[in-house]
Parts: sequence; structure tokens; C-alpha cells
Amino acid sequence: MSKTKYGVIALGNALVDILSQVSDEFIEEQNQEHGMEKGAMTLVDENRAVDLYVEMPQGTETSGGSAANTMAGFASFGGKGAFIGKVGNGELGKAFTEDIKSLGIHYTTHPLTTGIPTGRCMILVTPDAQRTMNTFLGASVELTALDVDQALISDAQITYLEGYLFDRENAKKAFTTAARYAHEAGRKIALTLSDPFCVDRHRSDFLKLVENHVDILFANEEEIKSLFMQQNFDDAISAISEHVETAVITRSEKGAVIINNQTCYKVRALPVDKVIDTTGAGDQFAAGFLHGYTQGYSLEECGTLGALAASEVISHIGPRPAVSLAELSSSLNIKAA
Repeated sequence: MSKTKYGVIALGNALVDILSQVSDEFIEEQNQEHGMEKGAMTLVDENRAVDLYVEMPQGTETSGGSAANTMAGFASFGGKGAFIGKVGNGELGKAFTEDIKSLGIHYTTHPLTTGIPTGRCMILVTPDAQRTMNTFLGASVELTALDVDQALISDAQITYLEGYLFDRENAKKAFTTAARYAHEAGRKIALTLSDPFCVDRHRSDFLKLVENHVDILFANEEEIKSLFMQQNFDDAISAISEHVETAVITRSEKGAVIINNQTCYKVRALPVDKVIDTTGAGDQFAAGFLHGYTQGYSLEECGTLGALAASEVISHIGPRPAVSLAELSSSLNIKAA
């Protein structure tokens, strides 16, 4: 593979994350009134987003979105990355743009001018560290193939696609366009399934995307079982090995499994003193893995970096690293092959 300017470029939802600590009783009340399921992601409209923002305790706000969080972690490792995602032409959109650029991530996607506001994700964290997400996608779903910069895609080792964005036809076309640009340039495509909710909604289209365009697949245990409609994890693992070059499956405290060309590697989870918030654990695991992959590390070492990033992010509130992952990983003594 020829030298590129960027290690990873991501396509995803450009959102502002609002994190708040709540009680289990608050979630139960919201479930009874609005069908909010603990530990899951629920799509909400603009009116519901405004109402919930008023009802939830005051929280912290930061630029977010799953793939954008992964890029923040990738940058924290020292990786050079770029992001493609749509925001509105308002204050939240400007805040997202300034925030992601401040991390050293290349971002030049033009904002919408139609008045649709920037999307936001209200993340409710209960005492057991589970996160319940309520997402108003706003401008982010207006991403189209016209926003996919062929020069940027061609100049990145890996293009990383966020499953949460895979809802509207325009976004699906953007994904396949990015995949075509990447493979024409001899680059790789990675996809994260994001949530069982996404898989259930788009199983058939996800399978086509995986089989025809994806080189590296990221998922958790429930997502991969849902994709292949398997009750047993081992059966799901057997199925995925026939469809994609490399699959990275996270299993919370059980660690992760990496499958590559029929070979299975197991990665141990790294212990933390106390799990505070699981928001972003999968995003940061992907960040560590992708950093290692773009540096030429072995798959086991890539997994170890993923576990390190995940362990860091679950030890505090928020989906992004609170410390330099480059400094944190320096003690591991991992070197390129």
C-alpha cells in the first residue's frame, strides 16, 4: 500500500453529545412515558429532543457522534485523521467544527444552509455505568455522496463508516461511493455496526455492504449475533469469517475476539478500578485497533491498544479520552512489525 497523508478518515454523524448522570427511576419513568429502553439507543424527533433536554439533569456538552469519537481517540494516539459529517449552520454546528479541528482532525464538510439544526445525542448514565442514548440526528442525516471527497478518501489508509448513519438512502449511497473511491485507490474500508437497533433495521443492506465492500468489521457480541440471526456467539463468529477479511468483536469484560482469515485471536479486557461510564467504549476500542493497524502492528497488538483505549474511557464520564492515549500506550512497548 502506497504512503498516504491520513491513517483514517471517518464518515459519521456529526453530533453534539450531552451527558447527564441520572437514576434508574428516571429511566423507568421515561420508559413508561416514551418507551426509553435502558442501555439502548432511541431515535427521537426535534420536539422530543427539546423536551428531554429540559427534563434531564444538567450535564456536560461536547462534540460527539460515534465515528467522531473514534477519530478523537485515534488523534489521541498520535494518528493523523479526517472526518466527513454534516452539521447545521448554527452555533452548535460551529461548536462541533471548532472542537473537532482543535484535535488536529481535518474537517471541511460544508454545513447545511436549509435551517435543519445540528444533531445531538442525550446520553443518560445510570449508577451501574450503563448509558441510555436518545439521538436527534438533525443535519447529520443530510450527508450525501456529494459530500464524499474522493481525494481525501484516496489519501487515507482506511475509511471508517459509522453504522448509526446508515439509515437514509443518501447515506447508503455515500457509503458505497466512499467504498468505491477507497478500493479504486487500493485502500481499505472499515465498518462499525454501532448498535443492535441499527442491525435490526437494516440487516439485509448491512449484509450486502459487508459482503461487497467491507474489509474490517467492528461489532459487539449482540450486534454480530443480530446480523447473522444467531443465538449462539460461536455460531455468529463462524458465520462472519466467511464474509469479511477481518472482524473485531468486543465482549465488554470478556475482552474481544479478532477473526482474520479463519484464525481467531482473543484479547483480554484491561482492568479498571471502577467502571464509571461505558459511553464510547466500542468507539475507543476501534480507535486503538485502527491506530495499531495503520502502524503495521500485529492483530493481537492492535487489539491490546483497543482494550487500553476502552479501559481508559470507561473510567470517567464522557466518550473521549481524558488523557493522552499515546502517553498511556508508551509503556506497552508495542512496535511496528
